[in-house]
Amino acid sequence: MKLIGIAHPQSRTTTVGRLENDRVTEIADMTTFWDDPIAMLASIDSTGQRGIPRSDIIEVPAVPDRARILCVGGNYAPDDRSTFTPPHSPTIFGRWSSSLSVDGVPVTIPAHEPGLDWEVEVAAYIAAPLSNADPDTALRAVLGYSTFNDITARNAQKITSQWTLGKNVDNSGPLGPLVTADEVGDLRDGLRVQTRVNGTTVQDANTSSLIFGVGELLAFISRTMTLQPGDVLVTGTPHGVGYVRQPPWLLVGGDEVEVEVERLGTLRTPIRAS
Repeated sequence: MKLIGIAHPQSRTTTVGRLENDRVTEIADMTTFWDDPIAMLASIDSTGQRGIPRSDIIEVPAVPDRARILCVGGNYAPDDRSTFTPPHSPTIFGRWSSSLSVDGVPVTIPAHEPGLDWEVEVAAYIAAPLSNADPDTALRAVLGYSTFNDITARNAQKITSQWTLGKNVDNSGPLGPLVTADEVGDLRDGLRVQTRVNGTTVQDANTSSLIFGVGELLAFISRTMTLQPGDVLVTGTPHGVGYVRQPPWLLVGGDEVEVEVERLGTLRTPIRAS
């Protein structure tokens, strides 16, 4: 099953809808859905419901405003692991939900940035409270997954050791539809992830190379903070980002970046100059 968010500007509300064959059937308002998402999915009866065309709605991320967006850095092992030593613990940093967007929404390069960088990732949505959970329990609490692009302002990120500023450019976190976990499987079994800039492939890897799996990451985080339904874990990006290339390659005005994850779909983001 695929889920998306729907904005209703006149009432200033958002809802969650089921996406099927490019038609959308609303399920519940965003807050109500995430109060008990498992029960919400179990109650869906789509018999005889055709929904409305996806093109007729205003699509937004299927994420509540209260969500914490927890991201992981450096979580893919290199192709050559002969001299690779895995980190003892994952690196965790945060985004605000206000930085999220959806397919097709442009991102404007902030002033004082030469460009923006790409990072194809998989996002996991939490469906139940997790506190000091073990990895198996944590993995069972995942409602589903989305394609994600952690578009980054590297100058702002690298000013200090804290990454927050560079990771919260307006509209810089496009999310695809939420695909329920039963249709995705375990990321460690392997999903192909790719990034293309103006049609040229710049990242091409597989989630089987994740150092820390989803269950391990959620268990690690839950030792310190209680995770709640609607929180989102972003699992990290493989090699191939732009700023470490020689010479560096960043997204500039007029570029278009696409990220694609097997079984989850493709996101397209136009880049605008400031």
